[in-house]
Amino acid sequence: MRKLRLALLSGGKSSEREVSLKSGGQVFEALDKAKYDIYRYDPQTDLRQLINDAPNLDVALIIMHGRWGEDGTIQGLLDLLGLPYQGSGVMASALAMNKELSKTLYRQAGLKVPRAVFFSRQDAIDLRALEAAVGLPAVIKPVNEGSSIGVTVARHLDQLGAGIGEALAYDRRVLVEEFISGMEVTAGVLGNDALLPLPLVEIVPDKSHPFFNYEAKYLPGATEEIVPARLSPEMTIRVQECGLTAHRALGCWGYSRTDTIVRDGEIYVLETNTIPGMTATSLFPQAARAMGLDFPALLDRLVELALEK
Repeated sequence: MRKLRLALLSGGKSSEREVSLKSGGQVFEALDKAKYDIYRYDPQTDLRQLINDAPNLDVALIIMHGRWGEDGTIQGLLDLLGLPYQGSGVMASALAMNKELSKTLYRQAGLKVPRAVFFSRQDAIDLRALEAAVGLPAVIKPVNEGSSIGVTVARHLDQLGAGIGEALAYDRRVLVEEFISGMEVTAGVLGNDALLPLPLVEIVPDKSHPFFNYEAKYLPGATEEIVPARLSPEMTIRVQECGLTAHRALGCWGYSRTDTIVRDGEIYVLETNTIPGMTATSLFPQAARAMGLDFPALLDRLVELALEK
């Protein structure tokens, strides 16, 4: 059998470009060169080359995060080129990236989410009304960013205004939601029609980080990750079910990772990642490894699912 001609996409122009490039490098090293002829593309500079090469390629791996990579944009281009890729399509990618629309779909699917208020840059902001609606501390997030970019926690009213200003620097629409203190657990899902819940990963940021922010995610040693999460068998199944429900509610495909907070027997769904981090030590690969699927084998499975789709 001839080797598959695989397009490996990483980089792009989002605020998560450097993380994407690092992930792309690790994916390249892990891919089995006996199975794949690998062609690397950075969408920031190589889109024309990708378009020209597409008729001679078999499959793509999108190792991109944030806007123009995880939001359905590059997926739409690959659809037009007729090039299969791993993971969700345009609609599910866009819905998962938009924290406002995804929360609406979570609620409709019966999932519990933190109280939240959404507003745009031009809206008048009443800080006292926001405090009354969601309480303090509160989490402020841009609606359409990933990796906790532009996210802050406000514990006092003056911090609320400053956090909103920071979030508005990244997006015209902002979310302010109640801060849920509890166990941070992420639930991975793998598969197309037949969905497989992965072992749960418990996330324990260092006490110097107020939450699982950008530094806690990417600074070595800043976070302890425990697989499987220290939950009862019954609660483990409940959190996995939440991950499956979120995956289906958004119309995801191939794989996803849904972040949750567990507190006092309640599970709060925060958001779903349609292209989870893809270094060997990222959360989704750790969960896959806990069920016997090492990093190269996980990448093989994602390619299989892309071709199956």
